[in-house]
Amino acid sequence: MAAFVEPHFDAYQAGNGNMTVVDMVSPDMLHMVHPHWNQFPPMNPLWHSILGFAIFCLGMVSMIGNGCVISIFTSTKSLKTPSNLLVVNLAFSDFLMMFTMGPPMVINCWHQTWSFGPFACELYACLGSLFGCASIWTMTLIAFDRYNVIVKGLAAKPMTNSGAMVKILLVWAFALFWTLAPFFGWNRYVPEGNMTACGTDYLTQTWLSRSYIIVYAVFVYWLPLLTIIYSYTFILKAVSAHEEQMREQAKKMNVASLRSSEAQQTSAEIKLAKVALVTISLWFMAWTPYLVINFTGVFKAAPITPLATIWGSLFAKANAVYNPIVYGISHPKYRAALYQRYPGLSCQSDNSSNDTQSVASGATTASDEKA
Repeated sequence: MAAFVEPHFDAYQAGNGNMTVVDMVSPDMLHMVHPHWNQFPPMNPLWHSILGFAIFCLGMVSMIGNGCVISIFTSTKSLKTPSNLLVVNLAFSDFLMMFTMGPPMVINCWHQTWSFGPFACELYACLGSLFGCASIWTMTLIAFDRYNVIVKGLAAKPMTNSGAMVKILLVWAFALFWTLAPFFGWNRYVPEGNMTACGTDYLTQTWLSRSYIIVYAVFVYWLPLLTIIYSYTFILKAVSAHEEQMREQAKKMNVASLRSSEAQQTSAEIKLAKVALVTISLWFMAWTPYLVINFTGVFKAAPITPLATIWGSLFAKANAVYNPIVYGISHPKYRAALYQRYPGLSCQSDNSSNDTQSVASGATTASDEKA
């Protein structure tokens, strides 16, 4: 590890001194740094402290949350279903995301620059791309699996354990393709503007480099996002139609409701609408800032500052914290198992394990209700 000389704080003030954010980078890293970053002074150390603290907190929460999801879903018999294998894969990918991304980022924020050398920079960016892509497409498969069961109903072909494993392997193979492409000349991995993290090169203006960002965005952002929106839109329509049929049947039978738990005063379609809104909103908040930064660099739409690259990276990594909540804790059987095994991590009482009405609990609960 190269030795670093801490510059005086005055060097961080705009207009004072001739130092740039690149000056603290070790000499063996300079060939990877785009000239665009030479115009910016070093960032205020306070920003590095804030970023390091935020990544540390996000990493701890993510690893604990995803670790609980993996542990409980793989050891609880009632949760060992083919559909839940996708949830376990999502938690596994998110756990590895923060396990490999968090500690290096915290150390680099302490040194205020990348401190592990060129190969580690490429490996860091490679792993970030791998786990990010795997998480994105696993979320897409979860949404499509729910669409398949809820919308198609009994006509849907049920997912098997072998079918789920094949889909998971295809997700990792697909993610690996995008991960390895920059090593073979289609784009490259470089330090980001804040010099504490690494990612894809969105500043080099050759078409070979730019085409990677554009095609990657289509297959790893737009296509998954549109698939999730499509799936939840038709799921909401199907559940709404199902609820309307049950209300009409209740009127014919001259009863208040065919479902005793409907006394909760919250209809299934409202619950599902909330889940869909949360899922899509968190997706949008997590990945859109990073996409905007990449496209801004590719098309030179606006100047990109080192500080801006921090927020894109931070929001993307925060998605590993959201997922255990959306896909794990929203599952009633998971909440019951979590309360029994780790009471201190559960925010519910023991009798809430009787809740079997969650519309976010995956295809198993949905298929039971439709049946």
